Amino acid sequence: MLRVLPISALLLGILCQAAFAQDARPQPVARLITSLTPVTARPTNVIPAEPNDIERRAFEQTNIVRVKNGLAPLVWDADVCRMARVHSESMSRLGYFSHVTPDGLHLRERAREAGILRYQVLGENIAFNQGFADPGAFAVERWMQSEKHRANILSPEYRAMAIGSFIAADGSVYLTQTFITR
Repeated sequence: MLRVLPISALLLGILCQAAFAQDARPQPVARLITSLTPVTARPTNVIPAEPNDIERRAFEQTNIVRVKNGLAPLVWDADVCRMARVHSESMSRLGYFSHVTPDGLHLRERAREAGILRYQVLGENIAFNQGFADPGAFAVERWMQSEKHRANILSPEYRAMAIGSFIAADGSVYLTQTFITR
């Protein structure tokens, strides 16, 4: 249902946004990186595979973009989710931001360690952000502005995907988006 707001409500919204824009708080930060890369997995029974709110939002936003571009939506892959969560947590705890772990593991090696042994295609996007109310949707928005990240999201080769997120003690959000076709 479409609701029409009175002009005074719209002006109040604009004035409130302007007031917040002058706030002296630190501005949110975000970083993206391109390429394929990995991390050491834990036993699959330790990490749940249902998406949390951040992961669900990024997953939904990714599928919205795919459908708008004439592609089929991707399905959630629980094994890929576990692997992606391990990578996001590893980046946070070990202080790096890369598709390659400090031990030199790439995406395919991390998949093998996570027990994902058979697949046709595998790809990954990673993101880091802090201070955003919707970090999952923000990551997808930024990925779509990057040629290589966008290519992963809009690739017709992929059939499934999952997001793994980790929130650091300082509120930084690490996201790993992994695509797969088995």
